[in-house]
Amino acid sequence: MPQDPISARRDYAGPALFSFGFRPFFLFGAIWGALAAPLWIWSYLSGNAMIGAAPALAWHVHEMLFGFIGAIVAGFLLTAVPNWTGRLPVRGLPLITLFGLWAAGRAAMLAYDALGPIAAVIDSTFLIVLAAVLAREVVTGGNTRNLPVCVLATLFALANAGFHLALATGSGWRPAQGIAIAVITLLIALIGGRIVPSFTRNWLVQTGRGDSLPAPMDRFDGATLVFAGLGLAAWILAPQDWFSGALLLAAGALHTLRLARWKGWRTGAEPLVLVLHAGYAWVPVALVLMGLGALLPAIVPASAALHALTAGAMGTMTLAVMTRASLGHTGRARTADGWTSLIYLLVIAGALVRTFAPILLGTLQYPALGIAAALWSGAFALFAIRYGRMLWTRSR
Repeated sequence: MPQDPISARRDYAGPALFSFGFRPFFLFGAIWGALAAPLWIWSYLSGNAMIGAAPALAWHVHEMLFGFIGAIVAGFLLTAVPNWTGRLPVRGLPLITLFGLWAAGRAAMLAYDALGPIAAVIDSTFLIVLAAVLAREVVTGGNTRNLPVCVLATLFALANAGFHLALATGSGWRPAQGIAIAVITLLIALIGGRIVPSFTRNWLVQTGRGDSLPAPMDRFDGATLVFAGLGLAAWILAPQDWFSGALLLAAGALHTLRLARWKGWRTGAEPLVLVLHAGYAWVPVALVLMGLGALLPAIVPASAALHALTAGAMGTMTLAVMTRASLGHTGRARTADGWTSLIYLLVIAGALVRTFAPILLGTLQYPALGIAAALWSGAFALFAIRYGRMLWTRSR
């Protein structure tokens, strides 16, 4: 019989930081997100066209998607898969190796001028190895239900390799960016569809509010995922086509209804649960903005929809999951204190400014970029400060 992952964690005698995947990747992923966004804004506003001898915009897109989000995805999946499969978690030397590959990728991207093609190989290795590890664990554990997660992780790794290939050949890297954004959005929709109603249901029952519970997953949820996938695929292939816009608007409407079925308005007393709904709400907002951007590009710029997904959905959902998992897996009460609530407010405020400034402020949007970066990055910096000790050590 496989050992229970919780028992395995208690038996582990190595460094606390490498006892579970969420510890190193949440901590250093948050630090990297807090540093990378302001570095891009500084480069953009100062007119510096290069970061580490890579084009500054390409570096920004790559590091926020494959560097920062890649770390958080790794931390979440390496923690979730043992619970899904009943197998031992990746820990100790294997986890140190994975984390080392991620860190080497970040260094390589900053040394792009000195390393050249070697930088692409170094950086690509992490996500390829991660996808292989996840597939091994899921397949060996007989957990076929989560094979779609493995497929998405593999597509994410291939998108990263494609991004590097585009940089090396001078071809456009935006298709690789689009695939990566679509993959992360579908991961949020797929996994969010499990955890948001489940955690909401548990909290409502535990607090005596079980008279009206979130709707269970059914065919409607499957339809929302299909429409999101179709809309995102159309957006990648023809971002300005009317058909893409129509699909995205339909997907946004379906995801709005899906979110409403989870009854998030009943969780206002616990920010740790409410933020899951706030984070997921960015998905339909982004899909609608993407649809409007395809149909009305003069009114809704592409950057607004793009940042609704990245700064909004990805930023908020990552912090929602990071805080909850960090508290729960270190034996603490799953409730948000004042600092945690401030983290949520900062990331949501930063995403709102970054998303809607191009729509509402016109040329005045540029000073707002600095404000948005400060708020958004401040949320991840505060996470690293507030949660750093519980991730780094075993102490409570």
